[in-house]
Amino acid sequence: MKHTIITDVFFDLDHTLWDFDKNSELTFETIFNKSHPAIETKVFIEKYVPINQECWKLYQYDKITHAELRYNRLKYSFDALDYSISDEEINTIANDYIRFLPENNHLFDGTIEVLDYLNQKYNLHIITNGFAEVQYKKINNSNIGSYFQTITNSEMAGVKKPNPIIFDYALDLAKAKKENSIMIGDSLDADVQGALDSGLDAIFFNESKMQVEQHIKQINHLLELKKYL
Repeated sequence: MKHTIITDVFFDLDHTLWDFDKNSELTFETIFNKSHPAIETKVFIEKYVPINQECWKLYQYDKITHAELRYNRLKYSFDALDYSISDEEINTIANDYIRFLPENNHLFDGTIEVLDYLNQKYNLHIITNGFAEVQYKKINNSNIGSYFQTITNSEMAGVKKPNPIIFDYALDLAKAKKENSIMIGDSLDADVQGALDSGLDAIFFNESKMQVEQHIKQINHLLELKKYL
């Protein structure tokens, strides 16, 4: 059923529009080919992805710092591989990763088409927990910046999704009303429940087709947004 009162659509960035997993793997491949050729990227990624997700959850709730996130996700991954590496080398990789990541800019299938479609009908915005400098590079390098009227990141708001303060900050920046706004993202906790708890409607981008409660609006492909908006 289409929403008739929506004026403003808020998107998450990573794992929703910007294909983080694909771009991340390409970045590690570049780094390892150059400085650690003994590491097989796909084997590393199998360890890294769940570890990175757990570290982000801790960071999301302020249980670890930005610096700890960047170090821990690599340290724990190398430990899981039983790969011997110094702290200095880990910090070098962490810096290279942040530097090279925005150079790979694969978007999810349907991103440009759905943004073209929505841009004719709604004000579009981004709310992201990612680091400000890196997120702006991703948005600009992937040529989607022109679609968005505002971009809110957790550094600006001082808190991260699902904290309601970041949603209020984004709404104020966008000059949008809660009852006329909707959030779209891949995280049930940070994006969907965070938005719902803050008074916004929400749609779950469920690309992996995980089981969710019936009341949650969901899509498995971005172009399915046309059913709702």
